[in-house]
Amino acid sequence: MLKKELRLNYLQFRNEISPEAISNYSLEIANRLLELPVWTFDYFHLFLPIEEKNEIDTSFILSILQGKDKNIILPKVVGNTNMVHYLLTDNTVLRKNKWNIPEPLDGLEVSPNKIDVVFIPLLAFDKKGYRVGYGKGFYDKFLNECRKDVVKIGLSLFNPVDKISDVQEHDIPMDYCITPEKVYNF
Repeated sequence: MLKKELRLNYLQFRNEISPEAISNYSLEIANRLLELPVWTFDYFHLFLPIEEKNEIDTSFILSILQGKDKNIILPKVVGNTNMVHYLLTDNTVLRKNKWNIPEPLDGLEVSPNKIDVVFIPLLAFDKKGYRVGYGKGFYDKFLNECRKDVVKIGLSLFNPVDKISDVQEHDIPMDYCITPEKVYNF
């Protein structure tokens, strides 16, 4: 299936999920994360959800990372396709941007090459680990700035489709994708 079709279909599927179900699925995803061999790493990049778009509630993952004393990095959108990355501290002030994404106003900037693990938002993914996002290219660009060995973990409310038919050269596959039911390893 083409990315455009998947994007439309999965936005619709996600909109049909109740807030209570989103919360339950998000907790299941966070619990499944504990199965992954990533806990020796220090720097974890985490997105904060756009609640109005029924995105996965990453506050459960945030709590796990804080409980394990991990360095948590949050993205901030700058310009049309760029992000800067800030260390989450007790002094971090969050504000919603024009897409309603909570992001830090400023703080201690962290270089992408320092990040060990990236949690990736997505709408759909396939059995080879390729993903469909909103189509702006923020994460494709960001992942290209990271080290080659950065661990890429997608978070999805849904199981994979067989194949995304218009994967391109610049698309970077994930290492894992966590759903409420299963951890997929690519």
